[in-house]
This record gives sequence, C-alpha cells and structure tokens, in this order.
Amino acid sequence: MVATVLLLPTWAAAAVFGLLWIVGVWEWAHFVRGPRIPPAVYTTVLVGLMLASGTLFDARGAVVVASVALVWWVLASISLWAYPWRIPPALVAASGPFALLPAWFLLVYIHGSVPQGPELTLTLLIIVWAADTGAYFSGRRLGRVKLAPHVSSGKTWEGVIGGVAAAALAAALAGIGLGVSVGALVAIALAVTLVSVIGDLTVSMFKRNVGLKDSGRILPGHGGVLDRIDSLAAAVPIFFIGLSVAGLSG
Repeated sequence: MVATVLLLPTWAAAAVFGLLWIVGVWEWAHFVRGPRIPPAVYTTVLVGLMLASGTLFDARGAVVVASVALVWWVLASISLWAYPWRIPPALVAASGPFALLPAWFLLVYIHGSVPQGPELTLTLLIIVWAADTGAYFSGRRLGRVKLAPHVSSGKTWEGVIGGVAAAALAAALAGIGLGVSVGALVAIALAVTLVSVIGDLTVSMFKRNVGLKDSGRILPGHGGVLDRIDSLAAAVPIFFIGLSVAGLSG
C-alpha cells in the first residue's frame, strides 16, 4: 500500500484503491436481505457510480462529495445511538453508496489534486492504522468500559483513548516530516480517529443486522476487505474537510 501511494501515478493508485472498494461493495451487497438484490447487480451499479463520479473531479465536486458524506455519517451516528432496530433491506442497499463511494473519490482527489497529495494520503492511512493499532493494544490490556455493546462487544472507551493517542503521535511525526503545521495535523487526526470509530461501528451494525460476524472471508483471520476499510471509509471525508479548513488542500 505504501508503494501504491508513493510510487504510482494517481490513475493507477485510483485503480488499486478501486479494486479494494469494489470488493467492499460486493461484501456490502450481502448485507441486503429480504427481497435480495444479486450481489453482481448491486456491485455493477455502484461501479457505474464510481466511474460516473469522474465528472466531479474538481475542487467544487470534492466539497460537494465531502458534504454529502458528512451528513451521511452524522445520520449513521444517530442510527448507532438508536440501535438495536431492524434496518430494512432497502435502506441497507441505499446506504452502501453513501458509506463507501465518497471515501474512494476523495482519496483519489487528495492523492492527485492536493499539494503533497501522495504524502498526505499516506499520512491519512498511517493515522488510521495507528488508531486501529493503539485501540487494539490499549483495549486488550486496559479495556473495561464497553463503547457500544449492542453493536460491538469488543470495543471499549479505553481502546478509543489509546487509538486517539497513537493517531495524534503519528500525525505529529508526519507534520514534522512534511513541514506542515503539527497542531493542525494533530487536530485533524483527532477528528479523523473519532469518526473512524463510527465507520467501524456502522459496518458492525449492518453486519449484526443480518447476523454476520465478518463481512467476508477473503482475508483469513481478518474477515473481509470491508472489515479492513470500514474505518477508512468514514475517515477520508473528515480528513479532506480538515485539510480544507486548515488551508492544506490547495
């Protein structure tokens, strides 16, 4: 992934990320129960939306996409607070594009259109990876208070605190290395980390809604691709908004 971000041109990096996202879409299609939409049809429709979004690849389009994503993740947060409730299949199907596609679009936009785009893209990935790693180890060692037991029994507030600390440290080091405001990047990292938890919990909510433990089996011991990119799906729009507010998006 590091080589993809730093060495490949944006169109090639977009293709690599796109493949991951397409697998994630395929896995999301299996969350749709009831009058079930064939996963191939669902995936084809969303891939078509991904390709059509190419017409939006400018600064104004990025702001629109990020704004739509922000609204969706706010609604997802409310849904998490209200869970358990039965999520209708139609709503599950309609949620997929809002949960997944803005992140791919904005990831590609940051990589290709923002100053130091590849480096900032890698910074985002490292922030999310650091948050996941910090949350895992602090949660395992210190975790006592459950974060959202109705959605995910393993996540704790102690894990969240550990993830925030690890992400802040990663962002500070990245800010020094890139020569950008450390304070701004750390503040962005804090927001990104908190929202990435919402992304993780939201996918867990949709899995629990249909009685699934993992989104797939493509990664032995880790579940599906969606289990790996759920945090990132929520983090990317917030990272872009943070860059824009801090004046780092060009």
